[in-house]
Amino acid sequence: MKQPTTAHHLLSRVEELIGPDLIRVEQQFDEELQHPEPFVQDLLAHISQFRGKRLRPILVLLAAQAAGEIRPEHTVLAAVTEMIHTATLVHDDILDEADIRRHVATINNRWNNETSVLLGDYLFTHAFHLAASLDTTLACRLIGASTNQVCVGELMQIHERGNHELTEEQYLKIINGKTAELCALCGELGAHYAGANESVSQSLRDYGRSLGIAFQIADDLLDVMGDEDQTGKSLGSDLVKQKLTLPLIRLLDAASPEKKEQLTAWLDQGDSAARQKLKAELHAGNAIEEAHQRALEFAQQARVSLSCLADSPARRLLEDLTEFAVRRSF
Repeated sequence: MKQPTTAHHLLSRVEELIGPDLIRVEQQFDEELQHPEPFVQDLLAHISQFRGKRLRPILVLLAAQAAGEIRPEHTVLAAVTEMIHTATLVHDDILDEADIRRHVATINNRWNNETSVLLGDYLFTHAFHLAASLDTTLACRLIGASTNQVCVGELMQIHERGNHELTEEQYLKIINGKTAELCALCGELGAHYAGANESVSQSLRDYGRSLGIAFQIADDLLDVMGDEDQTGKSLGSDLVKQKLTLPLIRLLDAASPEKKEQLTAWLDQGDSAARQKLKAELHAGNAIEEAHQRALEFAQQARVSLSCLADSPARRLLEDLTEFAVRRSF
């Protein structure tokens, strides 16, 4: 029987296969963002502490290795996707009024919202500046289209705050934009710039999208059920901001009219006592397990998308990434 993939074991295998390439990506990231202004450099040094799993650069590089080979363009593209992701984190912390990320203060907490907005913009513009250094404009076009979808997903989520009738279909549409689109882009960029044909590139894009959805569902479970000391970031913002995520949608769908009225009253109330009552209801029912099962289904879809690839260490790592994405403590 196959043993569960631990984060430590998975990271060790990633380092063994593409470790030197990841180092080059980080060097590219740091070199691009160097700035002589001390205050700007202080900000950049601070956000370097936010870089943890490096999921998106890893996706670019593993997709490239699985579909062909890692080329110099992939170093640039992996750094670009990490810049875009970091920019979204900085902006998300404003939207969520978060105080902690990766056990350190967020930019908005240590400085202010204005600094966070401008720093996020700085990262976005540098990402496109770096992408434009490639020989063709294809990467810029793909990155621009995906970044637009990320913004649309975030806008939709803000628009639907407080909507207690949000459906699972609407929720999936939101996270498909805000999270999965960038993972899909990573898969496509990795495959295309490795010389893969259009069909393989699309399959790697599909893989990234399904992986991203599975990852976001698991992240939303962490937000309502996780432990801040373990995750290293502010939790509970979805309940505070009245953002319905899959476990809450499933809880409301299964409730009687009377029970649903009580649940929505707690959602509207939004204080600590109400949040604890909602968590107790989530624990008491099947909503957590059902949401986790849905994440597993998307992880399986991601693995199916890899069937076009020959067996290789890179493909096996991509398969195991799907397990890691949904096997997180909550």
